[in-house]
Amino acid sequence: MNNTAICTQKVRLYPNLTMKKVLDDLCDYRRYCWNQGLALWNDMYDESVIMNDKKLRPNARKVRDELVANKEDWQYQLSSRCLQLAIFDLGVAWKNYLNQTLPDWGKPQFKYKKSNKQGFKTDNARLVGRALFLDKPRSINADNWFPIRIKGLKRIEGKLKLTSVTRKGNKYWASLTFEVKSIRQKRKTKSSTAIDLNVGHINYTDGKINTLPKKLQRLYGRIKHYQQCLSKKRIVNGKLATQSNNYVKTKAKLQRDYDKVANIQHDIVQKFTTKLVTDYDKIVIEDLDVKKMQMSHVASKGMHRSMFGYFREVLKYKCDWYGKEIILADQYYPSTQRCSSCGYIKTGEEKVCLNGNKKHRTKHNEYICYECGAIKDRDENAVMNLLALAE
Repeated sequence: MNNTAICTQKVRLYPNLTMKKVLDDLCDYRRYCWNQGLALWNDMYDESVIMNDKKLRPNARKVRDELVANKEDWQYQLSSRCLQLAIFDLGVAWKNYLNQTLPDWGKPQFKYKKSNKQGFKTDNARLVGRALFLDKPRSINADNWFPIRIKGLKRIEGKLKLTSVTRKGNKYWASLTFEVKSIRQKRKTKSSTAIDLNVGHINYTDGKINTLPKKLQRLYGRIKHYQQCLSKKRIVNGKLATQSNNYVKTKAKLQRDYDKVANIQHDIVQKFTTKLVTDYDKIVIEDLDVKKMQMSHVASKGMHRSMFGYFREVLKYKCDWYGKEIILADQYYPSTQRCSSCGYIKTGEEKVCLNGNKKHRTKHNEYICYECGAIKDRDENAVMNLLALAE
């Protein structure tokens, strides 16, 4: 099948001391371009409001041309694509700000130097064997420019379109975006499944996946301990606390455990979504408004750790990649309140809530139908209701 698709790989970078300095400078330059562009964007918008002239409204092209025209001498020693892509992303961020339905909706903010995660983008990098070559400015001598060794790259027959480099602590990562001409299709199984997302586990037709194993719970306990230690140091010593060696060591341990948690969670989601697109042709999932649920739900922390949004994002792109169909149930579809046997829908005081039903004193995981008398597991009943949408 000759279709064009986008494939992204995340690899680890191992630069020498010279290229490490280059990567750090580009990360700082990206932050500088973003902040300068955002400040200029705000000024242009305020001017258009004062003058009451919509033609003065800012856009990515106006901001970019203004920054390029006023470049300093030191900026010519760094990649020009860093500035171009930073302003392009700023334009996308402002466009998303106008759409309040997005889950990560919010006004673009200035970026800070003390943030643990820094990075930049370029579309002129190239791969040669197991090494990454960044685009070299004309003012730099070729003898002082070195390839960057990479680890974890899988062979992909496609064109490298974009390279996004990220620095976390002392480690460097790169997300390599390829444009490939062919898509490898999964075999058709002519079977369907439904997924019910819950705090701590995911139910589907063939069983249940635990998204908060004991190893993760131990890590969360250690994270809470390190956070309390850092908070006490800041209360006692104020701003001087961040300059102590013990504070830096504790913060490094906290970041290490955060990285471990992210790796475990991503591993669970990636393996489970791959299994789903391999075994099923149709997959039904609820269209949840995760942001509102986190703001009002008493178990918002557990919901955040269950990664509902990330799971849906990964499942969606894998279904598109392998030619499988994903069906989104409406937000108001009563998958939890409907009886999968007779179709009776609970309303009012009979509804099943987070802690069960107070009127009938049922537990959280119990579903009792008062029409046909069926007694079921709450999550399994929701899965069967969602599966009916696929049929």
